[in-house]
This record gives sequence, C-alpha cells and structure tokens, in this order.
Amino acid sequence: MSAMKIGILQCDDVREQLLPEHGNYPEMFAALFHKQDERLIFQNYRVLDGVFPESSDECDAWLMTGSKYGVYEDHPWIEPLKAFVRQLFSEHRKLIGICFGHQLIAEAMGGKVELSDKGWGVGMSHNAVQVHKPWMQPDREAFDLLVSHQDQVVQLPDSAEVVAASDFCPNYMLQYGNSFLTIQGHPEFSNPYSRDLMLIRKGAIPEERVEAGLASLSEQADSDEITRWMLAFMNQGSS
Repeated sequence: MSAMKIGILQCDDVREQLLPEHGNYPEMFAALFHKQDERLIFQNYRVLDGVFPESSDECDAWLMTGSKYGVYEDHPWIEPLKAFVRQLFSEHRKLIGICFGHQLIAEAMGGKVELSDKGWGVGMSHNAVQVHKPWMQPDREAFDLLVSHQDQVVQLPDSAEVVAASDFCPNYMLQYGNSFLTIQGHPEFSNPYSRDLMLIRKGAIPEERVEAGLASLSEQADSDEITRWMLAFMNQGSS
C-alpha cells in the first residue's frame, strides 16, 4: 500500500517572532501526523498567496489550516477556497478543517460564521462527544484540545452533523457525510506555542481570559488521539 499524500491548504503563517522556536503551520501538522505514521507525504499549497492545487486529485486527502483572518473578510483567496471546498464535497474527497478551516468549510457549505459574543476562546477546551463514529478509534466520551479563536460557526449547513461540543462552542466538531471532518480546536498546537501566542496577543485578549488560558496549560491536550481519529476518518471509504 502506497503512503497517503495529504495536501495542506495553508491559510496563514506563524508570527515571525515565533517561527524560530515553533516552526510554521505545515511543519506543525507534518510533525503531528508523522508521530502516528512516518510514511505520510505532505504537499503544501499557500492558498493565502493564491497558490491553489491544479486538480482535486493531486492528493489523497486535504487539510485546511487555521488563520488570523475571518472567513467573512474580503480577501481575494477566500471565495476560490470556498469553491474548491464545494468541489471536493461534490467529488466525495476527504477534507479536514482546523479552526479557520472548520469555519470556512461551514460557510462554503451554506452555514454562517460570526464574531462570537462569548469572546476569545484560548488555552485548553473541554469537549464532549455527541455522536460516536466508527473512525473514533479508540472511542471516548470527551477530549481536550487547545483553542485560539473569536469566531464561531453559529448556523450549521444542512449537510453538517455535530459530533462534539463544548459549553463555550456548541458546534465544535462537525462531520459532513463521509467526506469532511472539521474541528474548532488545534491538535497541532503545543502548550508552549499556545502560551507564546496568548502572551503575544495580550493587548487584544482580555487579561482575565489570558490568565485562565495560561492556567489551563497545566493540562495536556488529547492531540495524538484526535490525530488518530483524523487519520481513521481519511482512510475510511467514501460514500
């Protein structure tokens, strides 16, 4: 069996001052997935610079990263990215969406994303599984992941099913048929990166939210388990 090739649709860069220590997002994802399967191959597409795949079958599965941008903002690459998402869905191709990716897929599929009146979500999020799926290997009732977001999916597309939720973010993990799996949290984040990102955004995020977020880093995220879920989802047969 040949190694799976995953196309990373890169929607942002790690801040310049954090790059030397933490690397950029494609490296974070490659490191995360290679812990589970060293044979995986990654190809990066800087969609934020207008660099798109020439064909939807260039890779076996796709992954869309987080971003500091809002999916409702007027950037020239946003609409083409939504169109690519709809093409992938129509062709029953696998796509994982993370944070911004989770939100953009929801908008592309007919949902709605807004700046949440709940404010910033930072640090560790505690999430309860709502629906148990075959790709949840091993199965579990709840999981923790790091988050960094203000926007939330507030209206679900018809094709989306809520798979996991938190009190703060009811539409935390969504599944669209057997093609798309999207997550508001960041399995690729490490606790040190989450800490540095919070500290760098201290002026923008309310102080008490930063303090609570930093305190939550005494816990460890279930990133490896969620990565196994994502791989199992990518590997299951499409309908």
